[in-house]
Amino acid sequence: MTPEDRAAGIARIRRFPDELRQIAATLTDAQLTARPIPGEWSVAQNIHHCADSHINSYVRLKLLLTEDRPPLKAYAEDRWGELPDATNADLAATFQILDGLHQRWMDSFEVLDEDGWRRVGVHTKDGDLSAEDLLGIYVNHCNAHLEQIGRTVAAL
Repeated sequence: MTPEDRAAGIARIRRFPDELRQIAATLTDAQLTARPIPGEWSVAQNIHHCADSHINSYVRLKLLLTEDRPPLKAYAEDRWGELPDATNADLAATFQILDGLHQRWMDSFEVLDEDGWRRVGVHTKDGDLSAEDLLGIYVNHCNAHLEQIGRTVAAL
């Protein structure tokens, strides 16, 4: 990635909580928890999942910046997405998490030098991941969940 690519990725992830909030504000609790597409999560599950997933990525970034080739553990995101705290329509705490987390996470990315961008951790499923890889993965993650939420809202 070029420095411009990195800055664009950081900006993309930084605005993600506001994009989610704008979508959620247009929906009722019943719409937030509806699962009109078989095999896909509700809007609420997607938003709760993003907080869970982005917490994991933030911790992974901190680990790879402070340890030599640390292990970066995978987690059972599909199972996390079915837990009671991930299926309810109350998004207030989740948005609080996303707001603070995205501020700290993107602030951490913004100050990396070239050595920081190249630091690597070893993911239990995906192998070596650098800070730059994490940024790219989570730009795609944000986009993918906005698309999934859009499909769900369209199917309501």
